[in-house]
Formats: sequence, C-alpha cells, structure tokens
Amino acid sequence: MIRFEDLAFRYPGGPFRLDVPELSVEKGERLAIIGPSGSGKTTLLRLISGIVTPSAGKVVTNQVEVSALGDAERRRFRLHTVGLVFQEFELLDYLSVLDNVLLPFRLDDSLAGRDGARDRAVELARKVGLEDKLGRRPANLSQGERQRVAVCRALVTRPPLVLADEPTGNLDPRTGGRVLDELIAFAAEDEATLVVVTHDHALLERFERVIDVADFATLPEPAEATA
Repeated sequence: MIRFEDLAFRYPGGPFRLDVPELSVEKGERLAIIGPSGSGKTTLLRLISGIVTPSAGKVVTNQVEVSALGDAERRRFRLHTVGLVFQEFELLDYLSVLDNVLLPFRLDDSLAGRDGARDRAVELARKVGLEDKLGRRPANLSQGERQRVAVCRALVTRPPLVLADEPTGNLDPRTGGRVLDELIAFAAEDEATLVVVTHDHALLERFERVIDVADFATLPEPAEATA
C-alpha cells in the first residue's frame, strides 16, 4: 500500500531532515507512528498523501508514484484514495457539521458512493456521538466535537487508506477509545490501511506495528543555556 524508497525531505532554510532509506506498509495494516514533538510525524503523513513531495527518492501509495504527480493530480489522488484526519481539523466554518462531513463529494462529483453518502455521513456521526449536532457550525462545537467531525469526513468516502494525525488528542479517554474503535472497525470492514500518529502510548497495543519516526529524523541541536 505504501512504499518509500531512498526518501529524503528538507524544509527550506532549516536544519530538520527526514531520511527514510526504506519503509513499507502493507494493505490492510494498522500502523502507529510515534516520536517526540518536531521529529517529523506529521511530515511523514504529508509525504504519504502527497501534500508535500520529497527532496529526493520516491513515495508510492496504492500503486501510484505520488511523488511524481503534479499538484492537481495529487489533489485528485487524495480525494479518491486517502481519508485524512488533520491535527487542526481543517473544517469550513460556513458549513454545517453534515456538510463538512460530505465535503469530499462536493469537491469531486466522480467519487464512488455518492448516492448513499448522506446516509453514511449520518451513521458515522451517530457512531461518534454527533447525531444531535449535524446542523451546527464548527464555531458552536467543542474541540473534541470538531475532531470527531474530521474523523467522520475522513471515513465517509470509504477510502482504501486512512491517515490520522492525533485523532484522539482532544478527546477524553472514553471518547478517544470510541473514536479509535470506529477507525479500526472501518479499516477492518473495508480492508483499508490505517496509519495513525499518536502521543498516547496506551493506544499502541491496538496496532499491528509501531514505528518511531525519530529513527529517520535529524533534529536541530538544542540551544545551550546561557548564564
């Protein structure tokens, strides 16, 4: 499902480097990504989905060399292949909860499953406890509720790959467990690959494999204390 070959990534003008000689994730695998803040966990997800491209090397996702696509092709690839749960949610303030969940279908008329999309969106909202908030705007939701909207949006198209950046980070343990249950159940039902960035090591036993992105990163040296 995912393959990195001799990948190198640099942010312009900064000391951070990410070097991944080889990394493979199998179809249907549940993978957790851990590492200290600033070590490149979110960057790794962005490379897999084609939001950013490597300085060198190759990224192949779902048999597509994403790193070789142009901007428009990568956007289309994400809509058809990847369900993304962003750490900052990326909800549209002028849309209701329901319309935010259904946003991928607005962005691309050719997405599969369009006919049953509304019913699926409502069912996903029910499963994460948002059934009574479908008409609200994001500004009228808590952080945890906005996070659950983002999860529903990522799952509504039944993508073969789900990438989730701290999907339980703003949730209490009980609700976080419920949301992770839905992500895992979705992946099992649709044989989707699930890659989750998390700081919560209590969740790691739920995954088949864990990688520490710090193994691939070169971080800036900490500043020396001054007297």
